[in-house]
Amino acid sequence: MLSKIKNDKNLFFILLIGIVSLFADMTYEGARSITGPYLSLLGASAAAVGFVSGLGEFIGYGIRLLSGIVADKTKKYWTITILGYIINLIAVPALALAGNWYIAAVLMVCERFGKAIRNPSRDVILSQATAAIGHGKGFGIHEALDQIGAITGPLIVSFVLYFSGNYKISFLALLFPALLAISVLLIAKNNYSKNDGFKTIINPIKSTELKKIFWLYLTAISLIAIGFADYPLIAFHFSKTGQTAKEWIPVLYAIAMGVDALAALLLGKLFDKHGIKILIVTTLISAFFAPLVFQGNFYTAMLGMVCWGIGMAALESVVKAFLATILPSDKKATGFGIFYAVFGFFWFIGSFIMGSIYDISILWLILFSIGMQLASIPFFIILVNKNQ
Repeated sequence: MLSKIKNDKNLFFILLIGIVSLFADMTYEGARSITGPYLSLLGASAAAVGFVSGLGEFIGYGIRLLSGIVADKTKKYWTITILGYIINLIAVPALALAGNWYIAAVLMVCERFGKAIRNPSRDVILSQATAAIGHGKGFGIHEALDQIGAITGPLIVSFVLYFSGNYKISFLALLFPALLAISVLLIAKNNYSKNDGFKTIINPIKSTELKKIFWLYLTAISLIAIGFADYPLIAFHFSKTGQTAKEWIPVLYAIAMGVDALAALLLGKLFDKHGIKILIVTTLISAFFAPLVFQGNFYTAMLGMVCWGIGMAALESVVKAFLATILPSDKKATGFGIFYAVFGFFWFIGSFIMGSIYDISILWLILFSIGMQLASIPFFIILVNKNQ
Protein backbone atom coordinates (compact mmCIF):
# COMPACT_ATOMS: atom_id res chain seq x y z
CA MET A 1 0.00 0.00 0.00
CA LEU A 2 2.81 2.39 0.97
CA SER A 3 4.67 1.49 -2.24
CA LYS A 4 1.57 2.29 -4.33
CA ILE A 5 1.19 5.71 -2.65
CA LYS A 6 4.84 6.51 -3.33
CA ASN A 7 4.50 5.41 -6.96
CA ASP A 8 1.40 7.59 -7.35
CA LYS A 9 3.31 10.57 -5.96
CA ASN A 10 6.16 9.94 -8.37
CA LEU A 11 3.78 9.60 -11.32
CA PHE A 12 2.01 12.83 -10.35
CA PHE A 13 5.37 14.61 -10.15
CA ILE A 14 6.41 13.26 -13.58
CA LEU A 15 3.12 14.52 -15.02
CA LEU A 16 3.77 17.97 -13.50
CA ILE A 17 7.26 18.14 -15.05
CA GLY A 18 5.74 16.89 -18.31
CA ILE A 19 3.18 19.72 -18.22
CA VAL A 20 6.02 22.19 -17.60
CA SER A 21 7.73 20.86 -20.73
CA LEU A 22 4.45 21.02 -22.65
CA PHE A 23 4.02 24.74 -21.95
CA ALA A 24 7.75 25.41 -22.36
CA ASP A 25 7.86 23.71 -25.77
CA MET A 26 4.69 25.52 -26.73
CA THR A 27 6.55 28.75 -25.99
CA TYR A 28 9.93 28.30 -27.66
CA GLU A 29 8.92 25.92 -30.46
CA GLY A 30 6.13 28.35 -31.32
CA ALA A 31 8.70 31.13 -31.47
CA ARG A 32 11.22 29.10 -33.48
CA SER A 33 8.62 28.61 -36.21
CA ILE A 34 8.78 32.36 -37.01
CA THR A 35 12.20 33.60 -35.82
CA GLY A 36 13.70 33.19 -39.31
CA PRO A 37 11.25 35.50 -41.11
CA TYR A 38 11.21 37.83 -38.07
CA LEU A 39 14.99 38.33 -38.25
CA SER A 40 14.65 38.92 -41.98
CA LEU A 41 11.93 41.52 -41.33
CA LEU A 42 14.29 43.29 -38.92
CA GLY A 43 16.97 43.44 -41.62
CA ALA A 44 19.10 40.32 -41.08
CA SER A 45 20.66 38.57 -44.07
CA ALA A 46 20.26 34.85 -44.78
CA ALA A 47 23.84 34.31 -43.62
CA ALA A 48 23.09 36.12 -40.36
CA VAL A 49 19.98 34.01 -39.77
CA GLY A 50 21.98 30.82 -40.31
CA PHE A 51 24.80 32.01 -38.05
CA VAL A 52 22.45 32.98 -35.22
CA SER A 53 20.59 29.65 -35.44
CA GLY A 54 23.83 27.66 -35.49
CA LEU A 55 25.34 29.65 -32.63
CA GLY A 56 22.21 29.15 -30.54
CA GLU A 57 22.25 25.38 -31.07
CA PHE A 58 26.00 25.16 -30.37
CA ILE A 59 25.60 27.06 -27.10
CA GLY A 60 22.45 25.11 -26.33
CA TYR A 61 24.39 21.85 -26.24
CA GLY A 62 27.89 22.98 -25.27
CA ILE A 63 26.89 24.82 -22.09
CA ARG A 64 25.08 21.73 -20.80
CA LEU A 65 28.41 20.11 -19.93
CA LEU A 66 29.40 23.04 -17.69
CA SER A 67 25.89 23.26 -16.25
CA GLY A 68 25.91 19.56 -15.37
CA ILE A 69 29.28 19.78 -13.62
CA VAL A 70 28.19 22.85 -11.61
CA ALA A 71 24.93 21.13 -10.64
CA ASP A 72 26.71 18.05 -9.29
CA LYS A 73 29.26 20.17 -7.43
CA THR A 74 26.70 22.46 -5.79
CA LYS A 75 23.72 20.05 -5.60
CA LYS A 76 21.51 23.08 -6.40
CA TYR A 77 19.49 21.16 -8.97
CA TRP A 78 16.24 23.04 -8.39
CA THR A 79 17.86 26.49 -8.31
CA ILE A 80 19.63 25.84 -11.61
CA THR A 81 16.51 24.33 -13.17
CA ILE A 82 14.27 27.27 -12.22
CA LEU A 83 16.87 29.85 -13.31
CA GLY A 84 17.29 28.10 -16.65
CA TYR A 85 13.56 27.96 -17.30
CA ILE A 86 13.12 31.66 -16.49
CA ILE A 87 15.91 32.72 -18.90
CA ASN A 88 14.74 30.22 -21.53
CA LEU A 89 11.09 31.29 -21.46
CA ILE A 90 11.14 35.03 -20.76
CA ALA A 91 13.52 35.58 -23.69
CA VAL A 92 10.74 34.49 -26.07
CA PRO A 93 8.04 37.16 -25.46
CA ALA A 94 10.87 39.69 -25.05
CA LEU A 95 11.49 39.25 -28.80
CA ALA A 96 8.41 41.44 -29.32
CA LEU A 97 10.40 44.34 -27.86
CA ALA A 98 13.43 43.90 -30.14
CA GLY A 99 14.05 47.06 -32.14
CA ASN A 100 16.62 45.51 -34.48
CA TRP A 101 17.86 42.08 -35.46
CA TYR A 102 20.96 42.31 -33.23
CA ILE A 103 18.81 42.47 -30.09
CA ALA A 104 16.55 39.72 -31.44
CA ALA A 105 19.62 37.56 -32.08
CA VAL A 106 20.87 38.05 -28.51
CA LEU A 107 17.45 37.05 -27.16
CA MET A 108 17.39 33.95 -29.38
CA VAL A 109 20.78 32.89 -28.05
CA CYS A 110 19.59 33.62 -24.48
CA GLU A 111 16.65 31.29 -25.04
CA ARG A 112 19.00 28.46 -26.03
CA PHE A 113 21.37 29.38 -23.16
CA GLY A 114 18.55 29.08 -20.63
CA LYS A 115 17.60 25.67 -21.97
CA ALA A 116 21.23 24.58 -21.75
CA ILE A 117 21.44 25.64 -18.10
CA ARG A 118 18.36 23.77 -16.93
CA ASN A 119 18.32 20.51 -18.89
CA PRO A 120 20.94 18.41 -17.01
CA SER A 121 19.53 19.39 -13.59
CA ARG A 122 15.95 18.88 -14.77
CA ASP A 123 16.80 15.39 -16.04
CA VAL A 124 18.45 14.48 -12.71
CA ILE A 125 15.32 15.55 -10.82
CA LEU A 126 13.14 13.66 -13.29
CA SER A 127 15.29 10.52 -13.08
CA GLN A 128 14.81 10.36 -9.30
CA ALA A 129 11.06 10.17 -9.82
CA THR A 130 11.20 7.76 -12.79
CA ALA A 131 13.27 5.29 -10.75
CA ALA A 132 10.14 4.29 -8.83
CA ILE A 133 7.85 3.62 -11.82
CA GLY A 134 10.43 2.68 -14.48
CA HIS A 135 12.83 5.03 -16.25
CA GLY A 136 11.44 4.11 -19.65
CA LYS A 137 7.83 4.72 -18.70
CA GLY A 138 8.67 7.97 -16.88
CA PHE A 139 10.78 9.51 -19.64
CA GLY A 140 8.26 8.26 -22.21
CA ILE A 141 5.41 10.11 -20.49
CA HIS A 142 7.56 13.23 -20.27
CA GLU A 143 8.50 13.10 -23.95
CA ALA A 144 4.88 12.57 -25.02
CA LEU A 145 3.73 15.70 -23.15
CA ASP A 146 6.77 17.57 -24.45
CA GLN A 147 5.82 16.81 -28.05
CA ILE A 148 2.22 17.90 -27.55
CA GLY A 149 3.64 21.33 -26.75
CA ALA A 150 5.99 21.17 -29.74
CA ILE A 151 3.02 20.54 -32.03
CA THR A 152 0.57 23.06 -30.55
CA GLY A 153 3.06 25.93 -30.18
CA PRO A 154 3.57 26.57 -33.92
CA LEU A 155 -0.17 26.10 -34.50
CA ILE A 156 -0.96 28.81 -31.93
CA VAL A 157 1.56 31.17 -33.50
CA SER A 158 0.13 30.44 -36.95
CA PHE A 159 -3.38 31.21 -35.64
CA VAL A 160 -2.32 34.52 -34.02
CA LEU A 161 -0.28 35.51 -37.07
CA TYR A 162 -3.18 34.74 -39.39
CA PHE A 163 -5.55 37.07 -37.55
CA SER A 164 -3.08 39.79 -36.50
CA GLY A 165 -0.53 39.69 -39.31
CA ASN A 166 1.96 40.90 -36.71
CA TYR A 167 5.05 39.01 -35.53
CA LYS A 168 5.39 41.06 -32.34
CA ILE A 169 1.84 40.20 -31.23
CA SER A 170 2.61 36.53 -31.92
CA PHE A 171 5.64 36.66 -29.62
CA LEU A 172 3.65 38.48 -26.93
CA ALA A 173 0.97 35.77 -27.07
CA LEU A 174 3.63 33.27 -26.03
CA LEU A 175 3.99 35.05 -22.68
CA PHE A 176 0.95 33.10 -21.44
CA PRO A 177 2.33 29.55 -21.89
CA ALA A 178 5.70 30.83 -20.61
CA LEU A 179 4.14 32.01 -17.35
CA LEU A 180 2.10 28.81 -17.07
CA ALA A 181 5.28 26.72 -17.44
CA ILE A 182 7.05 28.63 -14.67
CA SER A 183 3.98 28.44 -12.41
CA VAL A 184 3.61 24.67 -12.81
CA LEU A 185 7.37 24.28 -12.24
CA LEU A 186 7.03 26.00 -8.86
CA ILE A 187 4.09 23.74 -8.01
CA ALA A 188 6.23 20.73 -8.97
CA LYS A 189 9.04 21.94 -6.70
CA ASN A 190 6.61 22.25 -3.82
CA ASN A 191 5.32 18.75 -4.53
CA TYR A 192 8.88 17.43 -4.70
CA SER A 193 9.84 19.00 -1.35
CA LYS A 194 6.90 17.38 0.40
CA ASN A 195 7.29 14.04 -1.32
CA ASP A 196 9.07 11.35 0.69
CA GLY A 197 8.66 8.93 -2.21
CA PHE A 198 11.79 10.13 -3.99
CA LYS A 199 14.71 7.92 -3.21
CA THR A 200 18.00 8.21 -5.04
CA ILE A 201 19.10 4.78 -6.18
CA ILE A 202 22.82 4.13 -5.90
CA ASN A 203 24.09 2.49 -9.07
CA PRO A 204 25.66 -0.91 -8.30
CA ILE A 205 27.93 -0.93 -11.36
CA LYS A 206 31.62 -0.54 -10.52
CA SER A 207 33.23 2.74 -11.54
CA THR A 208 35.61 1.27 -14.15
CA GLU A 209 32.86 -0.80 -15.74
CA LEU A 210 30.51 2.18 -15.67
CA LYS A 211 32.99 4.29 -17.63
CA LYS A 212 33.26 1.59 -20.31
CA ILE A 213 29.48 1.30 -20.62
CA PHE A 214 28.99 5.07 -20.69
CA TRP A 215 31.56 5.69 -23.44
CA LEU A 216 30.40 2.71 -25.50
CA TYR A 217 26.88 4.07 -25.25
CA LEU A 218 27.97 7.59 -26.13
CA THR A 219 29.83 6.25 -29.19
CA ALA A 220 26.69 4.45 -30.39
CA ILE A 221 24.46 7.50 -29.89
CA SER A 222 27.03 9.77 -31.58
CA LEU A 223 26.94 7.59 -34.70
CA ILE A 224 23.16 7.92 -34.80
CA ALA A 225 23.45 11.69 -34.32
CA ILE A 226 25.85 11.99 -37.27
CA GLY A 227 23.51 10.08 -39.58
CA PHE A 228 20.18 11.52 -38.45
CA ALA A 229 19.10 14.26 -40.87
CA ASP A 230 17.65 17.41 -39.28
CA TYR A 231 14.21 18.47 -40.48
CA PRO A 232 15.33 21.76 -42.07
CA LEU A 233 17.37 19.72 -44.61
CA ILE A 234 14.41 17.41 -45.22
CA ALA A 235 12.07 20.40 -45.65
CA PHE A 236 14.60 22.00 -47.99
CA HIS A 237 14.56 18.83 -50.11
CA PHE A 238 10.75 18.73 -50.20
CA SER A 239 10.59 22.36 -51.28
CA LYS A 240 13.39 22.15 -53.87
CA THR A 241 12.22 18.98 -55.60
CA GLY A 242 8.48 19.53 -55.36
CA GLN A 243 8.18 15.98 -54.00
CA THR A 244 5.75 17.43 -51.46
CA ALA A 245 3.48 20.45 -51.87
CA LYS A 246 4.74 23.39 -49.79
CA GLU A 247 1.61 23.51 -47.65
CA TRP A 248 2.21 19.88 -46.67
CA ILE A 249 5.77 20.45 -45.42
CA PRO A 250 4.74 21.63 -41.91
CA VAL A 251 1.99 18.98 -41.85
CA LEU A 252 4.53 16.20 -42.38
CA TYR A 253 6.59 17.62 -39.52
CA ALA A 254 3.49 17.67 -37.30
CA ILE A 255 2.82 14.03 -38.24
CA ALA A 256 6.38 13.11 -37.25
CA MET A 257 5.97 14.91 -33.92
CA GLY A 258 2.69 13.08 -33.33
CA VAL A 259 4.40 9.75 -34.02
CA ASP A 260 7.20 10.85 -31.68
CA ALA A 261 4.72 11.49 -28.85
CA LEU A 262 2.89 8.16 -29.24
CA ALA A 263 6.03 6.10 -29.85
CA ALA A 264 7.73 7.57 -26.76
CA LEU A 265 5.02 6.09 -24.52
CA LEU A 266 5.26 2.64 -26.12
CA LEU A 267 9.07 2.60 -26.33
CA GLY A 268 9.36 3.68 -22.70
CA LYS A 269 7.31 0.70 -21.54
CA LEU A 270 9.23 -1.66 -23.83
CA PHE A 271 12.54 -0.34 -22.48
CA ASP A 272 11.52 -1.12 -18.90
CA LYS A 273 10.74 -4.67 -19.99
CA HIS A 274 13.46 -5.43 -22.55
CA GLY A 275 16.19 -2.87 -21.84
CA ILE A 276 18.58 -1.42 -24.39
CA LYS A 277 17.63 -4.06 -26.99
CA ILE A 278 14.85 -1.65 -27.96
CA LEU A 279 17.41 0.79 -29.37
CA ILE A 280 18.57 -1.85 -31.85
CA VAL A 281 15.02 -2.16 -33.17
CA THR A 282 14.39 1.60 -33.33
CA THR A 283 17.72 2.15 -35.09
CA LEU A 284 16.84 -0.45 -37.73
CA ILE A 285 13.56 1.39 -38.31
CA SER A 286 14.87 4.96 -38.30
CA ALA A 287 17.93 4.15 -40.43
CA PHE A 288 15.70 3.74 -43.46
CA PHE A 289 13.89 7.07 -43.27
CA ALA A 290 16.50 8.53 -45.63
CA PRO A 291 15.64 6.57 -48.83
CA LEU A 292 11.92 6.99 -48.14
CA VAL A 293 12.25 10.74 -47.62
CA PHE A 294 14.93 11.68 -50.15
CA GLN A 295 13.90 9.32 -52.97
CA GLY A 296 10.31 8.57 -53.78
CA ASN A 297 6.96 10.31 -53.77
CA PHE A 298 4.65 11.99 -51.27
CA TYR A 299 3.49 8.69 -49.76
CA THR A 300 6.99 7.31 -49.26
CA ALA A 301 7.92 10.68 -47.72
CA MET A 302 5.05 10.31 -45.25
CA LEU A 303 6.18 6.79 -44.35
CA GLY A 304 9.74 8.09 -44.03
CA MET A 305 8.62 10.78 -41.59
CA VAL A 306 6.91 8.10 -39.49
CA CYS A 307 10.27 6.26 -39.30
CA TRP A 308 11.97 9.58 -38.52
CA GLY A 309 9.46 10.24 -35.71
CA ILE A 310 10.12 6.82 -34.18
CA GLY A 311 13.84 7.56 -34.22
CA MET A 312 13.28 10.92 -32.52
CA ALA A 313 11.10 9.26 -29.87
CA ALA A 314 13.90 6.82 -29.07
CA LEU A 315 16.47 9.63 -28.83
CA GLU A 316 14.29 11.66 -26.47
CA SER A 317 12.96 8.89 -24.21
CA VAL A 318 14.81 5.56 -24.28
CA VAL A 319 18.24 7.17 -24.68
CA LYS A 320 17.71 9.28 -21.54
CA ALA A 321 16.11 6.38 -19.66
CA PHE A 322 19.20 4.19 -20.17
CA LEU A 323 21.45 7.02 -19.02
CA ALA A 324 19.36 7.33 -15.86
CA THR A 325 19.90 3.63 -15.13
CA ILE A 326 23.70 3.64 -15.48
CA LEU A 327 24.79 7.02 -14.09
CA PRO A 328 25.72 7.14 -10.38
CA SER A 329 23.58 9.48 -8.28
CA ASP A 330 26.40 11.92 -7.53
CA LYS A 331 27.42 12.25 -11.21
CA LYS A 332 24.06 12.24 -12.98
CA ALA A 333 24.04 15.92 -14.01
CA THR A 334 27.65 15.70 -15.20
CA GLY A 335 26.83 12.55 -17.18
CA PHE A 336 23.78 14.14 -18.79
CA GLY A 337 25.85 17.26 -19.51
CA ILE A 338 28.60 15.26 -21.24
CA PHE A 339 25.98 13.36 -23.20
CA TYR A 340 24.21 16.52 -24.41
CA ALA A 341 27.48 18.24 -25.35
CA VAL A 342 28.85 15.27 -27.33
CA PHE A 343 25.47 14.49 -28.92
CA GLY A 344 25.01 18.12 -29.96
CA PHE A 345 28.52 18.30 -31.42
CA PHE A 346 28.07 15.20 -33.58
CA TRP A 347 24.54 16.25 -34.58
CA PHE A 348 26.03 19.55 -35.79
CA ILE A 349 28.86 17.77 -37.65
CA GLY A 350 26.42 15.32 -39.23
CA SER A 351 24.09 18.12 -40.33
CA PHE A 352 27.00 19.96 -41.94
CA ILE A 353 28.27 16.82 -43.71
CA MET A 354 24.85 15.82 -45.03
CA GLY A 355 24.11 19.36 -46.16
CA SER A 356 27.39 19.34 -48.08
CA ILE A 357 26.80 15.87 -49.57
CA TYR A 358 23.29 16.90 -50.65
CA ASP A 359 24.74 19.34 -53.17
CA ILE A 360 26.88 16.55 -54.64
CA SER A 361 24.71 13.42 -54.60
CA ILE A 362 21.45 12.55 -52.85
CA LEU A 363 22.33 8.87 -53.20
CA TRP A 364 25.56 9.39 -51.26
CA LEU A 365 23.61 11.30 -48.60
CA ILE A 366 21.22 8.35 -48.22
CA LEU A 367 24.07 5.83 -47.98
CA PHE A 368 25.88 8.03 -45.45
CA SER A 369 22.77 8.37 -43.27
CA ILE A 370 21.98 4.64 -43.32
CA GLY A 371 25.62 3.63 -42.82
CA MET A 372 26.25 5.87 -39.81
CA GLN A 373 23.09 4.79 -38.01
CA LEU A 374 23.60 1.08 -38.66
CA ALA A 375 27.21 1.42 -37.47
CA SER A 376 25.82 2.02 -33.97
CA ILE A 377 24.22 -1.44 -33.74
CA PRO A 378 27.42 -3.43 -32.92
CA PHE A 379 27.98 -1.10 -29.95
CA PHE A 380 24.40 -1.67 -28.76
CA ILE A 381 24.94 -5.45 -29.05
CA ILE A 382 28.05 -5.18 -26.86
CA LEU A 383 26.04 -3.15 -24.33
CA VAL A 384 23.25 -5.75 -24.33
CA ASN A 385 25.80 -8.46 -23.50
CA LYS A 386 27.37 -6.33 -20.75
CA ASN A 387 23.99 -5.67 -19.14
CA GLN A 388 22.80 -9.29 -19.10
